[in-house]
Amino acid sequence: MKSPVRKMFDGIASRYDFLNHFLSCYQDVLWRRYCCKRLKKMMAAGMLAEKSIDEMPLSKLQDEMPRDLNKVRLLDLCGGTGDFANTFRKIFESGCVCARDFVVDPAVIGDFSYGMLAEVKPKKIDAHAVQLDAMKMPFAELQFDVILNGFGMRNVPDARGALLESYRVLDAGGYLCVLEFFSPRNLFNKFFYKVLAPLFIPVMGAFFSGKRDAYEYLVNSIIRFLPVDQFCKMAEECGFEVKQVKMFDGGISFGVFLHKPGKA
Repeated sequence: MKSPVRKMFDGIASRYDFLNHFLSCYQDVLWRRYCCKRLKKMMAAGMLAEKSIDEMPLSKLQDEMPRDLNKVRLLDLCGGTGDFANTFRKIFESGCVCARDFVVDPAVIGDFSYGMLAEVKPKKIDAHAVQLDAMKMPFAELQFDVILNGFGMRNVPDARGALLESYRVLDAGGYLCVLEFFSPRNLFNKFFYKVLAPLFIPVMGAFFSGKRDAYEYLVNSIIRFLPVDQFCKMAEECGFEVKQVKMFDGGISFGVFLHKPGKA
């Protein structure tokens, strides 16, 4: 039997991208771009992780990069319609950000909502859409170099289970980037998510998609989720190293960059 949350996402799939952009004033596009640019620089640094990648000249970065880092196996987990994977490919295969050429294998976009995944094909993304459970993925160990999770971690029934499963399928030296709305803790976030968001997000969601309950769920899921510091602690308990936590727009969202150690 289809879960209520899965049914809800199936129902809003056709308007999901538009409403994400509209409700965030297109900031979600910038957040994804930042995360992908930052991942590119982190991966380009590769085995030079002990050095400061922020201070290293790009020419030196290019000269010292190990050759085996140019191929990237990507999983966009809770990937919805594939926006994050699409942004990742554009950033990684462009010549900007760092002096390093990357080749991205056809991505795997995994999500529990078939309705969301059905929106991938019209975008003509070089990717395979796979319906899956984030807590029990149909992949062998060490299959991916990068896992993206954009606004999906709080929709998983067991975030710890999803982190452990991500750790299992991620290769040693790989990265997990979680872009998420975490539970508010400062005054601005609490005012935004507990006062402003409940007023305008469900109304706009209902107007454009006819699914007010889905956008009420969106707001409530943020309030119920972990704060970012607790999420990072949980990630460390699962074996990850927290490389960076980036606050966007006063804490409306955060990018959490996690690294799986082990590659010499």
